[in-house]
Amino acid sequence: MTIRETPISRRAVLGGVTFGGAALVAAGPALASLPHAAAPHPRLLERARDAFVRYGSRISARDVVAIADYSLHSAFPRFFLYAPESGHATALRVSHGRGSDPAHSGYLQRFSAQPGSAASSAGAYLTGASYVGQHGNSRRLIGLEPENSTAEARAIVIHGAWYCEPQVLKQTGKLGRSEGCFAFSQSDVELVLARLGPGHLLFSGRA
Repeated sequence: MTIRETPISRRAVLGGVTFGGAALVAAGPALASLPHAAAPHPRLLERARDAFVRYGSRISARDVVAIADYSLHSAFPRFFLYAPESGHATALRVSHGRGSDPAHSGYLQRFSAQPGSAASSAGAYLTGASYVGQHGNSRRLIGLEPENSTAEARAIVIHGAWYCEPQVLKQTGKLGRSEGCFAFSQSDVELVLARLGPGHLLFSGRA
């Protein structure tokens, strides 16, 4: 497992369920103070908070907010499951698209929503229905912004992949690349699918 779970001060997230986006604002300083790769970049956290407010009417599940911080190398846990009520942030490793990193450096170089680009897309997503596909248990994603509006047409989803397993990281020093999907190790994807059901916000970007 590649989980890193860090408690955030409960005072920092008081009223998280009731006030929604306000919890992310309050938690910003606490999250920013965590060790490297234990929290998303503060600027990215702020943009996720803005998206939470902007798309609040479409977000039916507010217990967890997911943030993918593609400022970080793929060797680092950079997908954060933040629970406002409990004040915990769980960090996991996630892939990016091969079209976002043609040289396979481990760093995302660019975002794209262009069909056929095999790139990761930035912006706010709404988590959709689960299904069983070629990668096993998976979850659909709905792009909420122009920069990821083709997510459904491109079949950008959450799924598990062999190239995200610990042995790949050990051998190459980085994860493999997806076609633009949020791919995880098999053990981690089960956690993500369990905690990030339909109606949650997933925000992808880099500082």
